Amino acid sequence: MAAVVVAAVLVSVLGGDDKPGPPDPRARQYKNVDACLLTGDKGVTEGTEAAPAWAGMQDASKATRARVSFVPVTGEQTAANATPFVNSLIQRSCDVVVAVGKAPVAAAESAAKAHPAVRFVVVGGQAAGANVTAVKPGDGVRADVARAVERGVNTPG
Repeated sequence: MAAVVVAAVLVSVLGGDDKPGPPDPRARQYKNVDACLLTGDKGVTEGTEAAPAWAGMQDASKATRARVSFVPVTGEQTAANATPFVNSLIQRSCDVVVAVGKAPVAAAESAAKAHPAVRFVVVGGQAAGANVTAVKPGDGVRADVARAVERGVNTPG
């Protein structure tokens, strides 16, 4: 009987190896690469023209581990008003700037000329430079934006 008690004590004291270790990290480990979306004042809510582009950027983030973010143009929806917003993305060191909407696209196309090291993706715009990729609006926006962002974050600036 004493042997059983001693064995039980030893198992409870020394058998502590079954403790679980620290949990696996849940946060994604990102590269030091940023892709930023410039939208109209409605942002990326469901039903907006920016929603599929945002979904494509999230797909690209999963594939490349690039950080993605979005900024809506607030106030008047003009290229002149959108220009400070696109400039803020460039100052934040966004490696790829995706623009959706008439005003954001016009501002991005203009900024692309002055910032050749930044990659631009314009949905519904014109590829007017080597650093600009145009994506046609429609059903393929999500996949097209994902591919363009993946290329942009994997291309040295």
